[in-house]
Amino acid sequence: MSLPLEGLSAIVTGAGRGLGRAEALELARLGAAVVVNDYGQAGRDGSGEASAAPAEEVAAEIRAAGGRAVAHLGDVSDFETARALIDLAVAEFGKLDVLVNNAGILRDRMVFSMSEDEWDSVVRVHLKGHFNTTHFAAVHWRGRSKAGEAGVYGRIVNTSSEAFLAGSAGQPNYAAAKGGIVGLTTSSALALARYGVTANVICPRARTRMTEDVFAGFAEPAAEGDLDPLSPEHVAPLVGYLASPAAAGVNGQLLVVHGGMVAVVERPKVSAKFDTAKETFTYEELDSVLTPHYASRPAGETFAAAEVLGLKKG
Repeated sequence: MSLPLEGLSAIVTGAGRGLGRAEALELARLGAAVVVNDYGQAGRDGSGEASAAPAEEVAAEIRAAGGRAVAHLGDVSDFETARALIDLAVAEFGKLDVLVNNAGILRDRMVFSMSEDEWDSVVRVHLKGHFNTTHFAAVHWRGRSKAGEAGVYGRIVNTSSEAFLAGSAGQPNYAAAKGGIVGLTTSSALALARYGVTANVICPRARTRMTEDVFAGFAEPAAEGDLDPLSPEHVAPLVGYLASPAAAGVNGQLLVVHGGMVAVVERPKVSAKFDTAKETFTYEELDSVLTPHYASRPAGETFAAAEVLGLKKG
């Protein structure tokens, strides 16, 4: 019996640790040949010397289990590095079929304290990094289609965060970048569908070195030896599914995933609508309709992040 991803090749960025590692291992388990990308810096803020070790270790783990994998050391926020990453997949495996964007850093600060560099660096790695790899993967797939290849297969799985949905007071850069990734994904889904490519985005909850502070004390394992409810291993199967032929009808979707749960998020809906009594609104008329509307809403409707995420300490 063949595996779901047998004969396909994949790139996973930020795959040296945490979520990316779990996703790379899952894609390999399902039969894909994998390019394991990671810049390998020690600090979750993007600090430290670049190192090939994290990517090499994951690639070696895949090969030891009988799979095919190569490592790639590179910063995907650099346009030419992203080009080289897609070129590597094509050179090693003949083509690219699946792109999983996961690389990211954190530089948390309240908006009134954040520096320009703290803003730019996070937006660059997350949002520009997603664009760079998506651009060159799209060029690859479109080129194959234009050359007359029948049945081009392409899957993009991007990584956003509920920080863009719920807000995250100390992460204006991260929340903005993650919101941008959703927009990039839905736009790409529309643009690339004609070429046989789907693009979807996940909001994972997972305990990694990037989120160890956020999830400290939340959803701990019930007993020693139990799988952590916030383990990346709960997220990876969804990535494997979205990368597979079975998900051909899933495109432009946003899914929240964590321990034993997948939630399909609908696009925003209009919660209230007001029409002017005259040709255009006046300040006074807006005051008469909007102020009572917001005054009637529950006082705690803007929840703390933990409440929105449905997380409990203990």
